[in-house]
Amino acid sequence: MRKSAGKSLLSRPWFWLKRGVIALIGLWLLGILAFAFLPVPFSAVMAERQIGAWLSGDFGYVAHSDWVPMSDISPQMALAVMAAEDQKFPEHWGFDLAAIEKAFSHNERRPTRIRGASTLSQQTAKNLFLWDGRSWLRKGLEAGLTSGIELVWTKRRILTVYLNIVELGDGVFGVEEASQRYFHKPAKRLTASEAALLAAVLPNPHRFRADAPSGYVIQRQQWIMRQMRQLGGEGFLRENKLD
Repeated sequence: MRKSAGKSLLSRPWFWLKRGVIALIGLWLLGILAFAFLPVPFSAVMAERQIGAWLSGDFGYVAHSDWVPMSDISPQMALAVMAAEDQKFPEHWGFDLAAIEKAFSHNERRPTRIRGASTLSQQTAKNLFLWDGRSWLRKGLEAGLTSGIELVWTKRRILTVYLNIVELGDGVFGVEEASQRYFHKPAKRLTASEAALLAAVLPNPHRFRADAPSGYVIQRQQWIMRQMRQLGGEGFLRENKLD
């Protein structure tokens, strides 16, 4: 009798852990289905930043985003993030295998300067559902969630969600908030140059700033604009049904 009671007590943490994992997976699946149509009120990264600020005593920090549909975002912005982050976005199913292979080779040669190979789909899954940082656990979860959104959402929807939750500065999330903050106008009126400048800070929006661009950011902005032209400009978006 005592053995049975002891066994029950020992198994209880695993019971609740399993329940928690199942509940979390259920929430993720529900989120994937719901956000295929509904605006995203906040992302996991936004929540992480806000809670981190509160825990550090910074009660003035507000992680803010203004959701807007794709029709209210300049086509130049969509083009800029693809040119900067994922030029094969319309073609792949969530993962750019060639880019992953290149990044793996680079990281083996230069382990102190890690290069990523995340697609816009992977970044959307991570920003929306997971925490920031590097770990094999997070990458594994990210792969599963990326497959889920690629299966359920259209490419246009992935791009819409990405543009609305991407971090573009301290407490600045989404291109509408960034456009209002840095250029004092709606995202619908962003020019190619302004869109490229926002995309140029994406590798590290805490280190690089759109409102006070360094020489590196300006060089990257110019490179992104060249890539936008090489992709074919807005014709590239129309051709791939992303406008």
